[in-house]
Amino acid sequence: MGRYILKRLAYLIPTLIGASILIFFLYSLVPGNFIDGDPNLTAERKAELYALYGFDQPTIVRYFIWMGNLLTGDLGFSLQFQRPVTEVLNNYIWSSFIVAFASLFLTWAIAVVVGVISATKQYSLYDAVITILVFAAMATPSFFLGLIVIKYFAVDLGWFPAGGMTTTGADYTGWEHVKDVLEHMILPVLVLTMLGIGGLTRYFRTNMLEVVKQDFVRTARAKGLKERVVIYKHALRNALLPAITLFSFELPALFSGAIITEQIFNWPGIGAIYMQAFTVRDYTLLMGFTMFIAVLTVISNLIADILYGLADPRVRVK
Repeated sequence: MGRYILKRLAYLIPTLIGASILIFFLYSLVPGNFIDGDPNLTAERKAELYALYGFDQPTIVRYFIWMGNLLTGDLGFSLQFQRPVTEVLNNYIWSSFIVAFASLFLTWAIAVVVGVISATKQYSLYDAVITILVFAAMATPSFFLGLIVIKYFAVDLGWFPAGGMTTTGADYTGWEHVKDVLEHMILPVLVLTMLGIGGLTRYFRTNMLEVVKQDFVRTARAKGLKERVVIYKHALRNALLPAITLFSFELPALFSGAIITEQIFNWPGIGAIYMQAFTVRDYTLLMGFTMFIAVLTVISNLIADILYGLADPRVRVK
């Protein structure tokens, strides 16, 4: 296993180099930048800023400068915020993380339970109702669902705040601040959970239906084990194995933010900042954040491979 991990780590190097080349040159092909988008700048001032930030250099030279900075942990300088990209990401990425983590936990917990019960009661009324609700959740646009939730829970009932991360004008500290943030989190988490639960429920239902038809399940039943033990101890454990890869790829999603949801609820997350950077063409911030997500993706892929080898004795890594 140790040799396998080292080999997979070695594979990450050319993968990340290829990702950096693709990210940099794709953004370089996009016309314009943050400096060109400012109509108040004179031609002389634009030329000064081009020289200051290295935009007057050939593309290949700029790539190697950018790559050298990446190796030192420098993701670049955001022209929009006039701060290093690492500082911008650190200010906004954690607010996206707490919402994504909460919705991820709820989505998986609910999807596993509902999917397994739906599989054990195949073609029943419960299964039919769940199937209808699942497809309805998958077909509903996020912006529409977000607006409906705000209208009902925030405007009509007044149970939760309609947007933002904290109450405007409030100066809460300690537990009061935590409680305030949690109250503002409820609606975004609810929307993200409803959007993600549909496909995941179908995934677990399909896996469970395949597992319960296998020989070891029939053998367990033939031994006289209770149906509950057969389903939740033997079948469920094997049905969850394919979900290792799916779960590991949730790591980048925890930090990538939910662009539309954060815009609707005015949540100060990285998704909204990412969209704003597109609007003003702050490509340095876009490249740095995209490279950060690329690193998380290859790391999560490595974690998935390792977990498969540890969780499933049928998998042999060489």
